Amino acid sequence: MRASLERVLAVSMALLTLVAAGTARAAEYYVAPTGNDMNAGTMTAPFATLQKGVNTAAAGDTLWIRGGTYKITTPASSSAGVNFTKSGTSDTNRIKYWAYPGEVPLIDFSGMVISTSGYTNGFNVTGSYLHFKGLEIANVPMNMFSNNGVSVGGSAAFDIFESLNMHHNAGNGIFLGNKSGGGHLILNSDAHDNYDPNSNQGMGQNADGFGVHYQTSGERTIIRGCRAWWNSDDGYDLINQEISVTVEYSWAMGNGYANYGTTNPTDGNGNGFKMGSSKTGVRHLVQGNVAWKNKASGFYANHSTGGNTWYNNTSFQNGTQYNMLASPADMPDVTITLTGALAHIMRNNIGFPNKNANMGGVDTADNTWDLGIAEASTDFASTSDANCTEPRGADGSIPSECTFVRLKADSRLLDRGVNVGLPYMGTAPDLGAYEYGAPTTGAGGGTTGAGGFAGAAGGRGGTTGATAGNGGGSTGGQAGGTGIAGRGGAGGVDRGGIDGGAGRAGAAGGAGGTAGPTGIGGGAATRGGAAGRGELAGTGGAGPHETGGTGAPGTGGARDAGAAPGCACAVTAARDPGVPTAAWVLFGGAPALVLRRRRHRQR
Repeated sequence: MRASLERVLAVSMALLTLVAAGTARAAEYYVAPTGNDMNAGTMTAPFATLQKGVNTAAAGDTLWIRGGTYKITTPASSSAGVNFTKSGTSDTNRIKYWAYPGEVPLIDFSGMVISTSGYTNGFNVTGSYLHFKGLEIANVPMNMFSNNGVSVGGSAAFDIFESLNMHHNAGNGIFLGNKSGGGHLILNSDAHDNYDPNSNQGMGQNADGFGVHYQTSGERTIIRGCRAWWNSDDGYDLINQEISVTVEYSWAMGNGYANYGTTNPTDGNGNGFKMGSSKTGVRHLVQGNVAWKNKASGFYANHSTGGNTWYNNTSFQNGTQYNMLASPADMPDVTITLTGALAHIMRNNIGFPNKNANMGGVDTADNTWDLGIAEASTDFASTSDANCTEPRGADGSIPSECTFVRLKADSRLLDRGVNVGLPYMGTAPDLGAYEYGAPTTGAGGGTTGAGGFAGAAGGRGGTTGATAGNGGGSTGGQAGGTGIAGRGGAGGVDRGGIDGGAGRAGAAGGAGGTAGPTGIGGGAATRGGAAGRGELAGTGGAGPHETGGTGAPGTGGARDAGAAPGCACAVTAARDPGVPTAAWVLFGGAPALVLRRRRHRQR
């Protein structure tokens, strides 16, 4: 028996040694415009080129990219200026390509030599478990092929694209085109002024802000807290995507136009959120978004064979507010009416004005058009979008001066919605993307975080807390703080896990009165949760790593009319222990690529 114990101890020590060795291998490297690729890649002797740093860093390492301009003239290959082929191994062992704190690296491709017979993108990403943060990616040129700022392909999976600024590229800002893998998170990123005037498919035809396409297996991708404006085609495009995507708390403005809104490309479609077209009836989740002044539709189903779930979106002065066009697979000239489980689900949405199209085959209730509400500018704090496209704060937050279409205290849109499983503040949810009276600061799901809103809004919730549901995933956030009054807020329903937003927990907090017990924080995890959400108030599914935790419902209390309208909250989630807190914005107050061409593109 003693010999057996000694063997166990020996094996244990060997494993500890291996773990320690693995930890010791994690390294930090530096690249700077003033560096030299013959250097060691240290803080004082940095590399000069991004590709050198990328080739050096391995799983668990961090490549710190110093501020300044990196002019890429000679591409790493005919298909990309910089290739990212290496992979991390897990959420906690990623390769990180991060801007050095307080600095902005500009990766400028304006002088890059590009292929005359194919695509030469800015970044080509085929590795998994990578984390890009704080980079400006601009000026990828074109011949007749629309080259993207960032292109994700192969079987890349579980990459994070955070706080990227992708602009003036002759193609998409970012294009996810891998058939398998998926599970990516695009967080707090901007894609604007992308325009492909000489595209072989038409003037302005293939320059979207954010594109997710062609995936037929793997995990759900999430786009959260992003902004897309003045892209010559669409703001967000999911054409030919056969795995569900969540698009939430994001903005689309002025898409279909170019050159700062002064040019109207003849072939740019101009939809804010183009959430189709699927041939298999896949259901996407589209919630908490704002679309305004897009050339075509604010929200567009694009001939999908099955419906999406649309909760609490705001559509303002687009060509059409909501267009739920459905068609059979590969028959874009035929219009069909979706029925049963395939129908679109629309709740708590605002159309200003109520100008929709193809609304047959839609399960629609408690939207402005259902309630007969003809909104006026007096229902909103502001109908000016001034400052809304200004640079973000260091934490990823939207400029506080942007109060566009946030609700006023006396708005007719307050408390007119129905409970869809999201926290709310009054006797019923408000309509649109902005819940009046929500906390102005907080933390919750995202890439690095803790639980959010939590008790901060306890005691301010409506008479009905959000329905309980499964949240969480592999790395849930911490519990919420103590409620201000009454009971703690509702648990994160469908909001933990894959949509990572479970941190809003206490935002739907309970009854007024004396200070109550701790609010129950939603599990702010990296995956899980929203995968199960396709029906009204549906509960979240389990993530690929662990089963989500269950949130508890909150109970009522009066709306705190004195609270600041909306919220401009930074939301975080614990994806990577030890990673500095990274914010994603519940925008200005909302609850705030190897490339394949898109064939059979429907308009």
